[in-house]
Amino acid sequence: MSMTAEGSPASKKLFWAGCVASALPVLALVMSAVMKFAKPAAVVEGFGKLGFPDHLAFGLGVVEICCTALYLIPRTSVLGAILLTGYLGGATAAHVRVGEPYFAPIILGVLVWGGLYLRDPRVRALIPLKS
Repeated sequence: MSMTAEGSPASKKLFWAGCVASALPVLALVMSAVMKFAKPAAVVEGFGKLGFPDHLAFGLGVVEICCTALYLIPRTSVLGAILLTGYLGGATAAHVRVGEPYFAPIILGVLVWGGLYLRDPRVRALIPLKS
């Protein structure tokens, strides 16, 4: 069982809620990376709409998988969350630039940090929310 910043055991419900909240963006990011590797017509068309050449898809997929893997490893989860924030910020900017809906990367970013907050006492110690 994980410990809170004060040294008391963290709630199992809190930890598992964090795992579920973290699983949602992880699944979406892994699926997105796999689609970048497979490059179906929809991905090639999407890259064109955003103004990116489709040969960048593989490299972006690698970055996406690496950042997500770092997020999944408890020891490097904060670094992974920081890198995913940058990645998702770039995705948001790309969508805003061409006038497309941009809420999905923002929601994924909120879930990344919300899940990490719930499952990692180090993050809760950095951002103490008091009621």
